[in-house]
Amino acid sequence: MQDLLDNHAVLLAVDAGNTQTQFGTFRGEELVEQWRFATVRQSTADELGAALANLLALRGVGLGELEATVVSSTVPALEAEWSDMVRRYLDHEALVIGSGVKTGMPIRIDNPRELGADRLVNAVAAHVALGGPCVAVDFGTATTADVVSARGEYLGGVIAPGVEISLEALTERAAKLVKVDLSPPRSLIGKSSVDAVRSGVIYGFAGAVDRIVGGIRSELGPETQAIATGGLARVIVPFTETIDLVDDLLTLKGLRIVHERNR
Repeated sequence: MQDLLDNHAVLLAVDAGNTQTQFGTFRGEELVEQWRFATVRQSTADELGAALANLLALRGVGLGELEATVVSSTVPALEAEWSDMVRRYLDHEALVIGSGVKTGMPIRIDNPRELGADRLVNAVAAHVALGGPCVAVDFGTATTADVVSARGEYLGGVIAPGVEISLEALTERAAKLVKVDLSPPRSLIGKSSVDAVRSGVIYGFAGAVDRIVGGIRSELGPETQAIATGGLARVIVPFTETIDLVDDLLTLKGLRIVHERNR
């Protein structure tokens, strides 16, 4: 990791999701370091501050070196706790993605207030990376596809159950099926229950994503590009035919871009 002790401002970008929290530090456009841990909805500002301090300390960095913070959260209680942590331990106000934040992207949906912060920053980052029209597919707690027009407008999207919660529901409701790891299936036709579940989940979600992205391209045009992110993107994407690019850090990059647009 490069030395953070220089004259450049260091930005902390936090994406607090329903299942995992990912955060990283940026110096300018460069992502210096990033971490991911399980989201605990009951976490307090003090607990978040301690976790952040401990992870930074492993790299020889102190909390005082973080000069700005941007937060995206799909968990309302954690949004408040992250904001309080930043105020108390970092001595500045966090930019929280929500109403009134400048994104540079017009939102063309019925109720812009219901758009999740992570979906919005994914769309912003996808448009910066690919231009428009484009679609950002996120394999998170939910599988989402967020669509940007050729003019850089957020048009809406698709929300489906996520890979892991679908797998959990299957194994909880079917007594004879055990939970499996999502390693690549040996073949489409499973030779055991484990192989059959693995094949069904991976090929099933890959096929669903291809159908969704293909439908979006039929509406916006064949030049529409697709970028994928999320914890399971690299498991599912090799079995798809419509995804052009994978970027595990798309949400963090989107947070940095939105922060820059609000300076």
